[in-house]
Amino acid sequence: MAGKREHHYAVQVEWTGNLGQGTAGYRSYSRDHLVTAGAKPPIAGSSDPAFRGDPDRWNPEDLLVASLSACHKLWYLHLCSDAGITVLAYRDGAEGTMAEGAGGGRFTRVTLRPQVTVKAGDDTARATALHHEAHRLCFIANSVNFPVDVEPVVTISGG
Repeated sequence: MAGKREHHYAVQVEWTGNLGQGTAGYRSYSRDHLVTAGAKPPIAGSSDPAFRGDPDRWNPEDLLVASLSACHKLWYLHLCSDAGITVLAYRDGAEGTMAEGAGGGRFTRVTLRPQVTVKAGDDTARATALHHEAHRLCFIANSVNFPVDVEPVVTISGG
């Protein structure tokens, strides 16, 4: 296929939770791990506290929701830049829901709630509409099998 590019990503996940007995028992080990990729700062990971994880460390569920939020933001900023809309601030209060079932679980929904401030005089209707396009283009949203809702709020800078 002409014009199709591939990008490859390599990370290492190293379990650091052997408390001396390995996985001899469900309570005998920590879920802690480090996520590394080249020279980037490591990410201290664990499991969700509901699964005996450390609440002070990132868990895979947090990282999935964060990935969806960050991907949407990056596309949105790109589209605004191309459209001549000046974004001055962007914050997302993203939330995800995971349901447990027999033998596992799955995400059922993620909701992104970006709050965007644009420069006075910019088209807020266009700035709001660009969220739809950002969602359509987001690599991560295109890779998941559950709904990702986007509920944006765009305001004009007061100064």
